[in-house]
Amino acid sequence: MKNRNLEHKDHWATPRDFYNKLDAEFHFDFDPCPLHSDFDGLIIEWGKSNFVNPPYSRKLKEAFTHKALQESLKGKVCVLLLPVSTSTVIFHEIIRPNAEIRFLRGRLKFNGINSRGERSTGCGQHDSMLVIFGGRK
Repeated sequence: MKNRNLEHKDHWATPRDFYNKLDAEFHFDFDPCPLHSDFDGLIIEWGKSNFVNPPYSRKLKEAFTHKALQESLKGKVCVLLLPVSTSTVIFHEIIRPNAEIRFLRGRLKFNGINSRGERSTGCGQHDSMLVIFGGRK
């Protein structure tokens, strides 16, 4: 069993082939939280079609989810790649009533630095889901 008390880094890249398939469907024009960004995606205006793979730390993940809902209310599409956590308040109060949810089969292989400081391309610790605000619900 994995030690969930280890410090985990928040900088993990979306697998390129997975992103490309989503981009072909949604035609993204903005990413509010790109890997190693030099801007704060929580305080700027987003594009018309947004791909959002937020940091998975609870506070940031929830902040980007709230921001995505707000941006969708302006007529924008926001596609979030999130870990599956269906027992949370944010899932039941924000995601479930307002978004299309697509559960992914299998675990994605993210690229990043693991808790031991080593470069890794292994599977994530969580199953993943797409949360689509402002799309075809």
